[in-house]
Amino acid sequence: MQPVYVVSGGVSKFVKARPDKTFQGLVKEAYDYALADLGIDHSQFFELVDGSVASYFSDHFTRQLMAGIMAQDYLGLCPKPSHRVEGGGATGGICFQEGWKAVASGYMDICLAFGFEQMSHVETWKGNEFIALASDISFDYPVGGFYSGYYAMMVTRHMAEFGTTVEQLAHVSVKNHINAYHNPYAQKRQRLTIEDVRSSPMVAWPLTRNDICVMSDGAAAVIFCSEDGLAKLEKAAGHRLPRVKVAGIGRGTDAMRMSDRPHQSYEDFYKYNALPNEQNDDDRAYYKKLWKKGFRYPGVHSFRAGRMASREAYKNAGIVDPLHEIDFVELHDAYTSSEVQTYEDMGLCRYGEGGPMAASGKTFMPGIDYGLKLPEKPVCPVNPSGGLIACGHPVGATGLMQAVFALWQLQGTIKKHFGDPALQVPKAHRGAIHSHAGTGTYVTVSILEKEK
Repeated sequence: MQPVYVVSGGVSKFVKARPDKTFQGLVKEAYDYALADLGIDHSQFFELVDGSVASYFSDHFTRQLMAGIMAQDYLGLCPKPSHRVEGGGATGGICFQEGWKAVASGYMDICLAFGFEQMSHVETWKGNEFIALASDISFDYPVGGFYSGYYAMMVTRHMAEFGTTVEQLAHVSVKNHINAYHNPYAQKRQRLTIEDVRSSPMVAWPLTRNDICVMSDGAAAVIFCSEDGLAKLEKAAGHRLPRVKVAGIGRGTDAMRMSDRPHQSYEDFYKYNALPNEQNDDDRAYYKKLWKKGFRYPGVHSFRAGRMASREAYKNAGIVDPLHEIDFVELHDAYTSSEVQTYEDMGLCRYGEGGPMAASGKTFMPGIDYGLKLPEKPVCPVNPSGGLIACGHPVGATGLMQAVFALWQLQGTIKKHFGDPALQVPKAHRGAIHSHAGTGTYVTVSILEKEK
């Protein structure tokens, strides 16, 4: 495989509704942003790009089949090669990895990945129904299978198993909303308190409205290239481009129906799922005690696909201790509970410690006043952009949005793009992006790294 660089990215503003734009227009906003930041125009890019990958989640929202090729045409990229990918909430993350694969394989030297969703054309209840079609329509959906219910069930099990509290969940919401306060592309730029989160309308206990992401209109685009492609783009732009490399990718899957997910023994967990940083005697003893208490993996409190994707990405990127070797993570926080669960799946802490981790301060940004008494200093900021909860969740764009924000972090250009340096992670060298579908049926993890 040849090395793959991410050289530019762009996003549209994520908002509840963009009645002034079609989905093609949203994609063009992100595409134009990426080209302007690169320093070239469309005619130059058309001569150089080899093809594209498009991502959007649902034909229902657009009421348009083959919307990907319509966006390709609108961008003026026909007759270049293109294809559309879809994988629920992980659609954008899969698109990112398909763009990487097109270049890593040698099939392309320059590839554009773009994603979008325009969810405002339907009422919220209807949008939730469309999203619920990503559950098993013969088994889960007929008995009220809306995702807020699934995630409420999962977190109540996490609370019963590990003692996780609603205040710990609320720390995630406070953190991500206040981060987004400094992000002009975010949909919900709010300064919340723990009380604000807990007193907002209850959706599915214990999850309130401020524990859950919102539906959005938005788009994002990322440009990948090989070393040869990098030379071509630099020649066209007339300047050297920052070297941000895709250091490793990983994917995982799990059964659609949670009732079909098997339980593993302690021995099988260590054979198939334990991460490199969990091989020490203390962690082995900790997990053995959990199993003796009745813990089973994967339970509904964890996402086996997220663990598999993390293992594979860390192996490919040479990461042994993710908490201390990754400088920030942009992860799929469709619910505050899923962020807590994902801390554990990605090995930022052990299973059962996600709640205390959320309130510890380790995942917060340095230098930002959250109005909270945090016992520890930041170690690895999680969702410095504000995440899905605050930025919004136009599904096909979300994983690519994470990539754009990660790219800007590694380029050290957050102040340039946000007009505010508050969200710049100091000396960021390596970042992870994590995209998640369903109740953990598809998960992608990708590692981006700034070359020294």
